Amino acid sequence: MASKQSALRSFIIAALAGAVGAGTYTLAADTSETEPGAQASSTSASSTVSPDQATTFTTADAGACLTWQVAEDGTITGFEQADCEGEHRFEVSLRQNLATYPTSEFGPEAPMPNPTRQAQLREELCGAGTFRYLGGKYDPNGRYSIAPILPPADAWARGDRTMLCGLQETNRAGEPILTSGRVAEQDQARVFEAGQCVAIDASNTLTAVKCADPHQLEITSQVSLEQVFPDHTPAVEEQDKHLQDVCTQAAQDYMGSEENLYQIALRPFWTTQTPAAWEGGSRSVNCALMFSRPEGGFANLTGSATQGREHLLIDDAPPPERPQRRPLREQQAPAAPAQAPVQ
Repeated sequence: MASKQSALRSFIIAALAGAVGAGTYTLAADTSETEPGAQASSTSASSTVSPDQATTFTTADAGACLTWQVAEDGTITGFEQADCEGEHRFEVSLRQNLATYPTSEFGPEAPMPNPTRQAQLREELCGAGTFRYLGGKYDPNGRYSIAPILPPADAWARGDRTMLCGLQETNRAGEPILTSGRVAEQDQARVFEAGQCVAIDASNTLTAVKCADPHQLEITSQVSLEQVFPDHTPAVEEQDKHLQDVCTQAAQDYMGSEENLYQIALRPFWTTQTPAAWEGGSRSVNCALMFSRPEGGFANLTGSATQGREHLLIDDAPPPERPQRRPLREQQAPAAPAQAPVQ
């Protein structure tokens, strides 16, 4: 069981790594609104303006946080700076001026870079600077991805070559979601809430889905390990030793009793943090329920375990029958007290 658990956990780590790749490209805000503090420009798009002299679409610099609203049709409005302690979508790690790029690639008449080039700029100009901004504490497979923001198309046409590098948390579609607090002060672990069901798709992306839909994990709890290992980076074996009891208890609590857990035929499962992820700022893990196939890998689950055997399918079949067993000691009725001898 230990080797199978380790193999499945390795698969989870690979899946988490694959999930983070989405949504790390630029947000090119298509809006005519001007962020408070930025000057409006009356220069027409047909005028030739030196990128060094063009009015910038934002005054935001390293340490600022940004937010905006997204309409159903994808239109972005209300692009503005926000309090980092409150809700926002982006934390700026550094500000770049593409006009100073060593080539003439981003000159006055240059078109905006396409998504492929934007991804390259993220790697070339944002990665190292963002790592320094965070003091070297960053988990690339964690909650936050590094991304660039380029000017809106009209600002680019007027000569603005500002590029903001920063950090964002995204949904499955790669869209920045609202988050609170500065990244350096957050647990960077990507974890799910208790009660969520999690599917792992063909691209190794972990996504919370309705439990009525096929999934591989049902989350029973989140566990922070920061106070458990306050003074060192724990090896996976140390985490396993602690989480075996913690996640078994979490599974029993989630199901209502040990007997319910036994009857549902699912096993406790937990994730761990690699040393690199721990040192990058990820300190939490998930406990979950799963069913492993005899040949290895996760079985597909349909329905929630909390609804009982009648409403759960494992690879499209009911849970396997469980052999009868003697009641556990704590479930046995207490023995009747002996009567005192008659004097």
